[in-house]
Amino acid sequence: MRHIISILIENEAGALSRVAGLFSARGYNIETLTVAATQDPTLSRMTLVTSGSTEIIEQITKQLNKLIDVVKLIDISEFPHIERELLLVKAHAVESGRDELKRLADIFRGRILDVTAGTYVIELTGEKSKLDAFLDALGEERIIEVVRSGTTGILRGEKALSLSVA
Repeated sequence: MRHIISILIENEAGALSRVAGLFSARGYNIETLTVAATQDPTLSRMTLVTSGSTEIIEQITKQLNKLIDVVKLIDISEFPHIERELLLVKAHAVESGRDELKRLADIFRGRILDVTAGTYVIELTGEKSKLDAFLDALGEERIIEVVRSGTTGILRGEKALSLSVA
């Protein structure tokens, strides 16, 4: 089962490598990983997506909590949450295909960020399934390059991953 683990971590050199090293040493796969500073410059928020049984995820969270850099973590997939991923795709856009690409981007609420004589760069945000559906609709023959940010997420409602709330 897919899990989204959000971690508040010390914003220090080597913190990311210690988390990644934990996964590597135990043979767990990180499907996506995003990290950025929070409103507190001493902390970063790391969001990683991994898969495993309940027992494996419990073992992962226990091991992560033992790392000195980890301040707090939560598996947000256990609670109502919002998740998003950013996709940038460069696609062939020539002649009549240009209008079709623009319509497709509009349908998926994408934005065309760059236009050249033969290409469009399209930006899309949303859940993984939406981005996958857009790429399927686009078709491999049109795709020149794809860049994805990886999943990030936030809890809905009053619950939050912060130092002040349990």
